[in-house]
Amino acid sequence: MKKFTLTSHTGSTLTLVHPTRFTIDYRKELNDAQYKAVTSLDGPYLVIAGAGTGKTRAIVFRVAYLVELGVKPDRILLLTFTRKASREMLRRASMLLDSRCDNVSGGTFHSFANGVLRKYASLLGYDNNFTILDQGDAQDVINLIRTRMKLDTRQKRFPRKETIYDLHSRALNTMTPVDELLAADYPHYVELLEDIRKIHAAYMVYKKQNNLMDYDDLLVNLAELLRQQESVRASLSARYTYIMVDEYQDTNKIQAEIVRLLAYKHQNVMVVGDDAQSIYSFRGSSIKNILSFPEEFPGCVSITLEENFRSSMPILRLANEILRGSMIR
Repeated sequence: MKKFTLTSHTGSTLTLVHPTRFTIDYRKELNDAQYKAVTSLDGPYLVIAGAGTGKTRAIVFRVAYLVELGVKPDRILLLTFTRKASREMLRRASMLLDSRCDNVSGGTFHSFANGVLRKYASLLGYDNNFTILDQGDAQDVINLIRTRMKLDTRQKRFPRKETIYDLHSRALNTMTPVDELLAADYPHYVELLEDIRKIHAAYMVYKKQNNLMDYDDLLVNLAELLRQQESVRASLSARYTYIMVDEYQDTNKIQAEIVRLLAYKHQNVMVVGDDAQSIYSFRGSSIKNILSFPEEFPGCVSITLEENFRSSMPILRLANEILRGSMIR
């Protein structure tokens, strides 16, 4: 075994143990682009991977590669869009290497935020045993507030609880003022803006007073915690020395900020996604996150997985021609 030291962009160092012989023959198992993605270590990396290009395979092999190098599994953070995706990737990594991969820190942004806030919520004025509201519960709380404010008894039709919740959620996730959302999507409610704002303000107060967080609060409060508490930010960044994010094109502005804050100490972050696909804009996701990643992380190296294992060349040529004029302006 050989030891070697990596120095990050910020000057921090990490000593790894390089095995004289790897359990897995990475060079044989991967194509050139996948191999580069798997074996790239220090600094920020953007991996562009369309459907069928072996994106998941690259992530799985990179988890195994880091563990083989001697990175402690719990210092690797893998953020995915669904719990199922995280479990499946880590299961495959364990089958590929060994059970050490089971101890990699993996999950969704929301589950990761929940775990962190259970330890540090008191710094934001909550008890650490806060209760999480699901979407139905959150809408019921909004309805309760609306009723108490006697805004459901007016002659003029008032937005339903589902609509008010949607406005509140989208305003947070897209960092867009409510008046702009109303004007764009619900112009018939514009004259009710002040009442809707009052409901939103009362909803925030109600949750804080009753030690409640909804799903959006998990992300918003984690970002706030990392912004405000330098010691927490430093501790988490030092703990998670390698960060990977799957489906980065479907992250929203808050999630992108969380990634930046977590990686600020070392910049060892690899995001993987398809810059030609984003399907969750209605939830606040922004394709601009993946397009602006090189600007947010100076020195970023871009790697493109181009070999397609699903589609034939005629299909790929047609798809590329369709996408040629679809650049974000």
